[in-house]
Amino acid sequence: MSADNQLTRRQRDDLRAIAAMIIPASDEYKVPGADDPAIQADMLATLGRDTKLVAAALDHLARLAGGPLAELDAARRDAVVHEFRKNGGAAAATLVRVVLQCYYRDDRVLGSLGLELRAPFPKGHVLPEGDWSLLDPVKARGGALRRAP
Repeated sequence: MSADNQLTRRQRDDLRAIAAMIIPASDEYKVPGADDPAIQADMLATLGRDTKLVAAALDHLARLAGGPLAELDAARRDAVVHEFRKNGGAAAATLVRVVLQCYYRDDRVLGSLGLELRAPFPKGHVLPEGDWSLLDPVKARGGALRRAP
C-alpha cells in the first residue's frame, strides 16, 4: 500500500524537507536532491513496512520542532535535526535508510555515478535464445532433496 495514503500532509512535507537536508541537489554533479518529486514519489510508493517507523520519526521531529519541520527557518531546522540524530533511535535510522535507498536507485543519480542503467549481466554478451547449455553442470549434479525449514 502506498504511504501517500498513510502519511499526513504535514508528514509528507516534513519528509521532503528532511530529505533535502540529507541530500541536497547539486548543480556541479547535475543531480537532483532527495526532495525531487520523482524521488519523493518513489519513497511514498515503496515505504511499505517502514511506514510506521518513518511516521514515528517524522512525528518525533515535529515534536522537537514544536510544529511542522518544513516551516522552520534553516538554522532552527538544523538544530532540531541535530537533536533528533542524537536520540531518534531506530526510527531515525529507518528514515535515513529510506531516503538513501530511494535516492541511489534514481536513474539520474546512477548515471552521475557512472553506473549503467541496466543489470550488469550479461554485459553485452547476448545468449542465443533457447540455449540452456549453461545449466548442464547443474543438471549433471542430479536432484538434491532437502528438508524445508
